[in-house]
Amino acid sequence: MTRRLVNLGSGFWNIRCTMKVAGIVNIGTQVSIVRLRSGRFVFLDSYALNGEIRELVMGLTQDGSLVEAVLNLHPFHTLHCAAMARDFPDAKFYGSERHRRVCASVPWEAENVESPSVAEKYSRDLEFSLPAGIQYFSENEKVHAGSLLAFHPASGSLHVDDTLNVLPVPGALRGYVPRLVLHPTLGAAMKAEEGSNEKFCRWLEDIGARWCGTKSVCAAHNGVARFAEGDFEQVMRGLAARTRKRPAA
Repeated sequence: MTRRLVNLGSGFWNIRCTMKVAGIVNIGTQVSIVRLRSGRFVFLDSYALNGEIRELVMGLTQDGSLVEAVLNLHPFHTLHCAAMARDFPDAKFYGSERHRRVCASVPWEAENVESPSVAEKYSRDLEFSLPAGIQYFSENEKVHAGSLLAFHPASGSLHVDDTLNVLPVPGALRGYVPRLVLHPTLGAAMKAEEGSNEKFCRWLEDIGARWCGTKSVCAAHNGVARFAEGDFEQVMRGLAARTRKRPAA
């Protein structure tokens, strides 16, 4: 899994990045770049850019001068926030309450990234959704199922960290093994209130319907999954159906 810049068209680029566990196993991570209608750019998530990828990004953004903001969508993806703040000092940085607590050196904006005000600010180019029924971030540092999803209608690209995972299924097994799955800590992320499981299932069905034009799902650790028209909605309905059958925690 090497670093690469994937052009998904219509002003959306996804960078597949390196992330090693214990300095050995590369599980991968991601950051996306969106060109706004204004001609400026926003990043979805953070990564310490280097080498050829850095040169490509700096060339695209006029040495970073066109980067308007960095939207950090996953509360537990904090390793590279400080590096992004150094690389793009004129950008605005949005994150969750946990981002501000863990990365205090970053000049965070007052609004949380998941707030309606941030969604409104970028509504011409992006749509956001916070999963219902589960915690955005858990007190258990090992539970990473919650994240803020960002959809780019122009390209049909969905950027998601952990909530939805892309499995590296070999071509011969596709159609038999699901490519898109839910995060394994989903059960532990459920809110301790009646009906939380059903709320999450309805949320899956809702984003499937609202974002039925999804052509690509860019997931944090394993890659990009491509979809034909209408397939994403069916996959979300399937995930909801399987989640309803899960035994209660």
